[in-house]
Amino acid sequence: MSVLSIRPSIGAAEYPELVAIWRGAVDATHDFLAEADRDEIEAKLQSDYFPAVTLFVAERDGRPVGFSGVLDGTLEMLFVDATQRDGGIGTALLTHAIREHGATKVDVNEQNVSAAGFYAHRGFEVVGRSETDEAGRPYPLLHMRLSNTS
Repeated sequence: MSVLSIRPSIGAAEYPELVAIWRGAVDATHDFLAEADRDEIEAKLQSDYFPAVTLFVAERDGRPVGFSGVLDGTLEMLFVDATQRDGGIGTALLTHAIREHGATKVDVNEQNVSAAGFYAHRGFEVVGRSETDEAGRPYPLLHMRLSNTS
């Protein structure tokens, strides 16, 4: 298998590729998400969400295979190409976000059991819960924090 690298996003020029990764990942892991809500979120990725974070891209053979976004110590997003899942990309992005950008917090959709397990397995613990997501949609969030951040 070829080498995985993580680099800063080059910006808007690669946003369409990242949106495609997001869409595939969400379709594979977010079966609880209503189509209208998914479309609404997708429509804001390039204009609102990507520019608001420090965005990193995982690349293999010169092709983006995942990305993460960090803001003020919070991992705001981490998505892996659905065809590349379970290949260490998510772990590499998470490790990079923690080591290089001080990420110690993440919010996870409660219904996304695999993501909650992914973070729990890597040292995050649930420290709170919200009934809705940040936009008030009916998707409960688990607020997780890295447990060994002393």
